[in-house]
Amino acid sequence: MPDSAIRALDIAVARRVAGFMPGEHRSLGVGSGTELAQLRPYAVGDDVRQLDPAASARTGEPWVRQHVPERTLTTWLLVDVSASMAFGTADRLKSDVTEGVARVVARVALRRSGRVGMLTFGAPEPKLLAPRGGRTALAAIRSAVEAGVAADGTAVPDALGAALRRAGRLARRPGFVVVVSDFRDADAWAHPLRALAGRHEVLCVEVADPREVSLPDAGLMVMTDPESGRQIEVDLSSRRLREAFERAEGERAFRVAGDIRRAGARHAILSTNGDWLRGLGAVLARRPGRGPK
Repeated sequence: MPDSAIRALDIAVARRVAGFMPGEHRSLGVGSGTELAQLRPYAVGDDVRQLDPAASARTGEPWVRQHVPERTLTTWLLVDVSASMAFGTADRLKSDVTEGVARVVARVALRRSGRVGMLTFGAPEPKLLAPRGGRTALAAIRSAVEAGVAADGTAVPDALGAALRRAGRLARRPGFVVVVSDFRDADAWAHPLRALAGRHEVLCVEVADPREVSLPDAGLMVMTDPESGRQIEVDLSSRRLREAFERAEGERAFRVAGDIRRAGARHAILSTNGDWLRGLGAVLARRPGRGPK
C-alpha cells in the first residue's frame, strides 16, 4: 500500500478513528485537564496548586478546582485468522484484505498519538497484543497479521463470540473497536457484539469473496470446508443446486447484517475483488449515528 493512499485515508477518517487530539475525549472520574468538573471546599491533603483564587476570594474560604482528565483514543483490532480466511478467487485472498485493513487502521490510529491493541481469533492459540503506541505497536501488528491463518480442519467453536467477550473485558474505557472477519461463525456472537457496542464505537468489517455468493457451472467438483476439513462432492452443473446455494447465502448475509445493525455497530463489506481500501475509507469517514458511551 503506497503511503499516499494511507495519507488520503488519514485525512478522510481523522475524526473517526484517531483524529481527536488530547482533550477531545472525556475520561472517567476527575484529574488534570482543561475542562472544569467541579468546585468544592478545600480539604486537608488537596493539592494547593488546584486552589481557585476567585472562588476563595468571594467566599473567604479556600476552594479547589477539579478537572476532567484528558486521554487519547485506544483502538482495538479483532482479527479473524480462521482457515476460511485463506479463501480467495478474485484479486486476492480474504486474509490479504484482512491484513491490509489491520495495517491501515493501526497506522491511521497511531498517526495522532493514539494506542492500538490487537486480538486474533479462530486459531487454536489466539494472540493478544496489549494497546501501545509508536512504531513498536505497528511492527507488532504487522508481524502478527503476516503470520498467516490457521490450518484447515482446526476450527475453534464460538471463536468470534469468545473474542468479543474477551475484548469487552480488556477494553475497560470507551474506545474504537474494529472487528475484521468473514462472519461465518455459526455460533451465537450477536449478544456479545451488542454488549461491546453498548460501550464502544464498533465497526464490523466483513470480508467476502464473489465465489461465496454464487457458484459457477463447472460440473462435478470436490469441495472442502476449510474450518472442519470435511469434503463433499457436488455437481455444479445442476441449476437447482446453484440457486439453492444463492438463496442460502442471501439468507446468511441478511442475518449477519441484521445482527450487526441491531447491535448498534457499523457494517462494512469489503470484497477480495476491486479496491477494498476505497470502500474502507468511505465507511470510516461516514459519521455514525451514535458513538461510545
